[in-house]
Amino acid sequence: MSYPQQGQGQQHPQQQQQQAYQGGYAPAQQQQAPVARGAGQNMKRRNPIGAWLGLPMITFGIYGLVWFFKVHNELHEYDRRIDNAATNALLSLLFGSITFGIWPLVMWVKLGGRIAQAQRAAGLQPSCSGGMGFLLGILGFGVLYYQLQLNKVTDRYGDTPAGQQVSLVA
Repeated sequence: MSYPQQGQGQQHPQQQQQQAYQGGYAPAQQQQAPVARGAGQNMKRRNPIGAWLGLPMITFGIYGLVWFFKVHNELHEYDRRIDNAATNALLSLLFGSITFGIWPLVMWVKLGGRIAQAQRAAGLQPSCSGGMGFLLGILGFGVLYYQLQLNKVTDRYGDTPAGQQVSLVA
């Protein structure tokens, strides 16, 4: 390598690399592993059938309220960028009749966005949709759909127990 003469700028490192491999082959680009961007607490993996059908039937619907509160709280503990809407979500279900059922539906759709945000933070392609959760919720399968989507996030961390600190990649 020669020193640049007066009036000539230095070459950019990328240009130097291109010149070095002009006559031969370029090395393969290495795929880098996702870099941790933060940390949060792992969520609890729940049985989707139990959360959707079993426990709500046994507890006469009370578990549905508990599930809605816990999921919102765990999403916030997992990624602090997801706002803590646990109390607001529970109150929307309890006093939703004041708004003629509109606010619980809004919270239900927003839950889909929060789950998609958690999937991004786990380094997964977001597959959760608030619209799909809304439609399936009308048909009675909303909890099943959302719990399956949440389990994708927890499955990414393998056998890490709930409440254990995990790294976020996005």
